[in-house]
Amino acid sequence: MNFEKTVESIFSKDSRYKPDAYEFVAAALHFSQKKLKRHGHILGKELLEGLKEFAIEQFGPMAKTVLNHWGIHRTEDVGNIVFNLIENKFFFRTETDSLDDFKNVYDFESAFSGILEGMGRSNPPSTEPAGKKDKKILQKPPIG
Repeated sequence: MNFEKTVESIFSKDSRYKPDAYEFVAAALHFSQKKLKRHGHILGKELLEGLKEFAIEQFGPMAKTVLNHWGIHRTEDVGNIVFNLIENKFFFRTETDSLDDFKNVYDFESAFSGILEGMGRSNPPSTEPAGKKDKKILQKPPIG
């Protein structure tokens, strides 16, 4: 069974999470594996940290809003998505993996707040005076 059909099947029985949420969690898994330089299994906490970073990278300050729209409000929701995919044999688990691995790992409000401030730190401040910079924006384009 392919991924889309797997998600359709899951969604027909459990509509708590939109299909995009499943696609995003799968993409976050691949992102996390690449970041950790690992193929195959990673821990729930590693997936959650990767998911947080991936969401911020993909959606910036809208990350929490997008995740919430898909039904993901807490780290436990990610665990439920993962275990739905495990039950449908799309993801695999080890004997020690548990839904508890996803409980209260971080608070979404805290994890996704202050993103704008963090994004601004990587941009060097402009050396141009504010007035001069503003004039460039307001100038009309040349005609002809």
